[in-house]
Amino acid sequence: MRRLVSSLALLLATAACTTATSEPVVSTAIPEPMVSPILSGPEALDTLTYAEPQKARVTHVALDLGLDFAAQRVGGSATLSLLVQPGEETLVLDSNGLHIARVTDASGRALAYEVGENVEKGGKGAPLSIALDGARSIRIDYTAPADAAALQWLTPEQTSGKVNPFLFSQGQAILNRTWIPTQDSPGIRQTWEARITAPKPLDVVMSGVRQGEPEDLGDGRRVFRFVMDKPVPPYLIALAAGDIDFKAIGPRTGVWAEPSVLPRAYAEVADTEEMVVAAEELYGEYRWGRYDMIVLPPAFPYGGMENPVMTFLTPTFIAGDRSNNGLVAHELAHSWSGNLVTNAVWGDSWLNEGVTTYFENRIVEAVYGKQRAEQEAALMYANIVETLGEVGEDAPGTALSTEGEYELGSAIAYDKGAFFLRTVERIVGRERFDAWLQQWFDNHAFQPATSELFLEDMMENLVASDAEAERLTLREWIFEPGLPANVAKPDPAAFAEVDAAVGHYADHGMMPSGWSGWTAAEQIRFLDNLPAELSHDQLAALAAALGLSATGNNEILFLWLEMALENRYDPAVPQAEEFLASVGRAKFVRPLFGVLWGEGEWGRPIATRIYAKTRESYHSVTRAGVDRILDGE
Repeated sequence: MRRLVSSLALLLATAACTTATSEPVVSTAIPEPMVSPILSGPEALDTLTYAEPQKARVTHVALDLGLDFAAQRVGGSATLSLLVQPGEETLVLDSNGLHIARVTDASGRALAYEVGENVEKGGKGAPLSIALDGARSIRIDYTAPADAAALQWLTPEQTSGKVNPFLFSQGQAILNRTWIPTQDSPGIRQTWEARITAPKPLDVVMSGVRQGEPEDLGDGRRVFRFVMDKPVPPYLIALAAGDIDFKAIGPRTGVWAEPSVLPRAYAEVADTEEMVVAAEELYGEYRWGRYDMIVLPPAFPYGGMENPVMTFLTPTFIAGDRSNNGLVAHELAHSWSGNLVTNAVWGDSWLNEGVTTYFENRIVEAVYGKQRAEQEAALMYANIVETLGEVGEDAPGTALSTEGEYELGSAIAYDKGAFFLRTVERIVGRERFDAWLQQWFDNHAFQPATSELFLEDMMENLVASDAEAERLTLREWIFEPGLPANVAKPDPAAFAEVDAAVGHYADHGMMPSGWSGWTAAEQIRFLDNLPAELSHDQLAALAAALGLSATGNNEILFLWLEMALENRYDPAVPQAEEFLASVGRAKFVRPLFGVLWGEGEWGRPIATRIYAKTRESYHSVTRAGVDRILDGE
């Protein structure tokens, strides 16, 4: 089935977390090493990497790095274990801005290398070609630049504690090549280990299992060690360092956060152990040992990132009522879809995000009930319809499998992908569908996948007849634009009361009487469906009656600010400025700057003034999006 499986075993001993503990530090017996297959075929060709894995590939990365907060640099060495086909003597890696000091083999013998031409578009960077001369393990001494796009260095003032600096990485999709020299492609899975030194009193966490207690070096620094013994796509190697504490949730779950944030973070994610149990009951064993989380400072550009054993989360999801912790369910679900089975190329990102969004909704149903799950599904469906209305039903980018650039957050990859699986489930029945999806995870565990492979597996292991295949329209769902006619639409009763309230407001200006008792999803549905044009008096009345300016839910606050700015409501500008200065989540920041910029002579001076103050506080992902808006792209 178009797979090339290696017979070479790694020689490095690694450790996995399998014991139940309330402590974040675990080390256990040596497991059998793994080498993941490489997919062949044109559909598995990753155009965003320079690597040639069919010739020479990285199977293991050993990092030995120091964190220099004064210079805002990461430096040290990366030792790579290689699988090289007979007759091949050149290894090609991905790099972007790395300062290479030297390359040697296992004995310390210098190896010739060349950094090729840099491609700035899309952040592809430059190829790093190394003449192996028989070497099957190499060491690269290097330093990552201060402006490495994957890394965000925060001053003490940008943290909650205001005393110590902070660092976190964000590697998806191809940013990790700015701080790690490796083959940075989701289809080239690698095991890894790391030795990280950091100044006291900072703690370090990574997306690998921490090995023992940190070692005090006696020079004001400590050493932290981590191992990931399972092959993962390179974008999942992640690091964070700062003044952080840990609190256990269950026997294999816990949360890290800055001390002042930890109580609220813990209260928000206290259902996580229950979610893990629900996920296992749906689709099989959780295979990563622990499931810990870290709630990062507000500069983190995404809602969450599914880094194995250490999900990274934005603090903006904390609402005080767990109404936004479908985010946790989503990142947990990635432990199966995305981390266990990964898209081989970014044009198939729906295999990660769409499958995960479906899985997320099933976890929400199991833990919080069918009504909440149906309401959240209805919001997803509305996102699809809105997107198709903006770009057109026939827009090529609305196919699940695309050859275009990967865009995180797409209503197509996430929501259309989820509704594809929801539709298949509706047609074949939940029992058959669940059995098929679990076998997909089991049979392709720790491997890359493509849309063609997914379709082939469905046809072989799920579809019962030609007639059923015709009803499912699988190829249309995956490879054609738009939304197929057989889509399993959400229950219209899910928001019946809310939709009636929207109508009453639009027709008579009547405020919803049940607002305070509504779920967050219901409040979002109401705000999202109000008339686009509202007078300043109407906006003032809405804010006063519904408490929009004082809400503790950032999803609702964002919708209020977006609506107010679209209608040039001056009283909302100070709050928008405060919001944009205090969060870095691209989901919020980019649209608000987009609204301001779109409001011409009223909004552009406001956007320019705010961005001049906030730009340096944003991660490169968020900055790049806002830069494009203000540059008129």
